[in-house]
Amino acid sequence: MNNELTPAAPTAFDAGYLATAELDARFQLDQVMAMVGVDGLVEALAQPFLLAKVDQHAAAVRQSITAAGRAVDSISLAGYARSVIAVHQRHGRPLPTPDTIDWTDADWTVLRLVSVCSLADAVDAF
Repeated sequence: MNNELTPAAPTAFDAGYLATAELDARFQLDQVMAMVGVDGLVEALAQPFLLAKVDQHAAAVRQSITAAGRAVDSISLAGYARSVIAVHQRHGRPLPTPDTIDWTDADWTVLRLVSVCSLADAVDAF
């Protein structure tokens, strides 16, 4: 048996879903911005070596999202940030807070999240 002759169930596009997903994504990005983004971007503007690291991570995030065939927008950036946070938590590490981060030696997770915030700001995803 195959499904060549099986009619597809009619579906209707739900524009409300997209609006809700967009709002959820923007909320998630706001949370990440509050967690590390604001302080990280301010520090990056003050320290060229940190800005270079954030830019490199941003390029990697952009490449990862576009390689998956997605647009770099609030939904894809929020999904990426959620994945980074989930992996960080699965390893049993506490989430960073602005007062616990040493910006001269920020770890991979912090740099990735700050880069997501940088990209979100660039594409007006807030």
